[in-house]
Amino acid sequence: MNTQQNFERDIIKTYRKQLWSPFIKAIKKYKLIEEGDKVAVAVSGGKDSLLLAKLFQELQKHPLMKFDVEFISMDPGYNEINRTLQEENSHKLGISLTVEPSNIFTIVEKIANDYPCYMCARMRRGFLYNMAQKLGCNKLALGHHFDDIIETTMLNILYSGNFRTMLPKVPSKNFENMELIRPMAFIKESDIIKIMKNNSIETMDCGCEIQVCSVSSKRQRVKQLIRDLKQETDEIDRNIYKAAENVDLDGIIGWIEADKERKTRYDE
Repeated sequence: MNTQQNFERDIIKTYRKQLWSPFIKAIKKYKLIEEGDKVAVAVSGGKDSLLLAKLFQELQKHPLMKFDVEFISMDPGYNEINRTLQEENSHKLGISLTVEPSNIFTIVEKIANDYPCYMCARMRRGFLYNMAQKLGCNKLALGHHFDDIIETTMLNILYSGNFRTMLPKVPSKNFENMELIRPMAFIKESDIIKIMKNNSIETMDCGCEIQVCSVSSKRQRVKQLIRDLKQETDEIDRNIYKAAENVDLDGIIGWIEADKERKTRYDE
């Protein structure tokens, strides 16, 4: 059995409870894919996006509804090692990619010394939206997982002073009739690592060679904080996620409505 076949078996059998079932659960719960959709699956070459691509391939074999998919990737300026790694992994796993080059790393290095990760993420997402739209897609799927979501929630609370999280589905503000979806919202990072290790898949991180910024170090602190708290209470991570589903407006001081006007319980 080759790597592709073994990986696909792992998704459906070995790690069905950890990967396939939560993937399907998120799609159904948040109505992420609908009849007639054309989904662009963004594949960066990292572990998360590679798994996302394979999950979508399996979904096409066991469809919940009729939909089309494109696997897209942008090269923001990877070095030769990362570029080769992405190509080898895509070939090994049977993922056919549409790749477009860009010079985002170079631009970010020049204009965003203080917050390179934030600017890079925004530019990469805009590029991917544009690629998806040109291919006739109406949805862009990203590989953010459960841990990304709860860490972002805590980052915003601790460092930004607001309660915001990554939404499983959100309409694009700049690309008409496009939606961003996160079908791995219920999949834990530890389980993604397991399937990669079980299949000896070496993956890159973001591929960036710019110095690591403060956002990344803060995320690592939050990741460690959650890990430490789980030693005391195993439900900590699930409770952080649930908090975004159980907001009690009667129990908060202020909030921002759709018009972006700030409301507070104590306005005159």
